[in-house]
Amino acid sequence: MAQTRRMVIFDLDGTLTRPHLDFDLIRREIGVDSEPILEAVGRMTAEARSRAEAILVRHESEAAAASVLQAGAAEVIAAIRKRGWPVALMTRNTRDSVQAFQIRHGIEFDLIRTREDGPFKPSPEPVLDLCGARGIAAANTWVVGDYHYDILCGNAAGATTVLLWESGQPRPAWADEADHVISKLSELLQHLDEADRHGDACSTRE
Repeated sequence: MAQTRRMVIFDLDGTLTRPHLDFDLIRREIGVDSEPILEAVGRMTAEARSRAEAILVRHESEAAAASVLQAGAAEVIAAIRKRGWPVALMTRNTRDSVQAFQIRHGIEFDLIRTREDGPFKPSPEPVLDLCGARGIAAANTWVVGDYHYDILCGNAAGATTVLLWESGQPRPAWADEADHVISKLSELLQHLDEADRHGDACSTRE
């Protein structure tokens, strides 16, 4: 029996790379409270937004230039590609930051979705658009990330969600919203194998 066509969509910072962006510092420099940065910037006047975006882009560029891959990131992407599955990147960063990351680490993606391409996480639209571009059902797509927005986005689209959460760190209350929780990227391949054996995504949510 032919295997189901699947796709894996990764978040960038904190998922494929070690966490680097200091969001609290960015908020202080921009002058917003604890609310999500992009949403806060989107409500600003044109002049304030221009200043805030410059600060944000500077931090993102510095993070991309200094980024360090998560253990096993390149190997996991290569293993997924070997299966013949597309590998996509979905990030709230800019395309320039993604390109800097790619140049630094030599990692290619079949599809890339940034904040410049339309609605961004936690909207399900990025996942649905990526799926539509390859003609792959969201139900056969896996979304891997380290933040609540990754899980909200994937769940709303109907994808299988995977939370990467470092072992030993306090587990967030929303972790159970993910279908799977892994402590290292290599564990993702075990879940993909299990999904293929069962012919469908295997959820751990109750």
